[in-house]
Amino acid sequence: MAAPKVILRLAVPVCNGGTRGIHDLSGSVPPEGNQRQRRTLLKFLSDRFYDVEFLREYLMKMETLKVHQKNRSLTNIQEKYGPYIRGAFFILKLGGAVKFQGHEWIRPDKYGRFSSEFLNLQTVPVQAVDASGCAINYKGLDNLLPLKELQVLSLQRCPYVDDWFLSRLHPLAWSLEELSLAGCPRISERGLACLHHLQNLRRLDISDLPAVSYPGLTRILVEEMLPNCEVVGSDEAQEPRLGLEEQRGDAASPTST
Repeated sequence: MAAPKVILRLAVPVCNGGTRGIHDLSGSVPPEGNQRQRRTLLKFLSDRFYDVEFLREYLMKMETLKVHQKNRSLTNIQEKYGPYIRGAFFILKLGGAVKFQGHEWIRPDKYGRFSSEFLNLQTVPVQAVDASGCAINYKGLDNLLPLKELQVLSLQRCPYVDDWFLSRLHPLAWSLEELSLAGCPRISERGLACLHHLQNLRRLDISDLPAVSYPGLTRILVEEMLPNCEVVGSDEAQEPRLGLEEQRGDAASPTST
């Protein structure tokens, strides 16, 4: 859907009552004073045109719709080729990689193209999925949950993987052994608490999660929640430091002799 034309036709009033296009600003009435002359075009627009903010919101909505479209449920592919091909096709279209049991990794090339030979593996389970950096969200997870033999799932640096996404991973509890969530900006302690269903996990990477306030403490709690799992990342060195005033207070406190 194209942006409304009224947004794109930015114009400013001139003294004769008409309008002047944005490309003709250099010929408009000279601004008064040096302060107005120093204003940038962006500042000029933000001061006078509410449509700029509207256009920004419009573009954000279009981006959200685009992500949801990429994560649509591919039930038609499952009906024709089965659940393994459905999950593999979904990940490959996002730019990720898949590994069928007994086969090498399948990855798209730099143009996003991949061979259709994997369509012959309809009866071969998908063993591992690498969706690192992909625009997968909770809706797209519907395409992976039928992969009942999935052992390895990498979601490193996925911008749309959030707490709700993690709360829906429990159907993979019997098979999943390795899970990487490193660098996911929307995962917090709440989402990590939902992983208690995954009791067969042997390795979990929760390093570099900016939404987690106390990484060291969170790691301890996750280790207690998953006693048979190696938890990687979020060491004590990542704990929030004391503020300047707190540091001064500690330094000024008397010490016992």
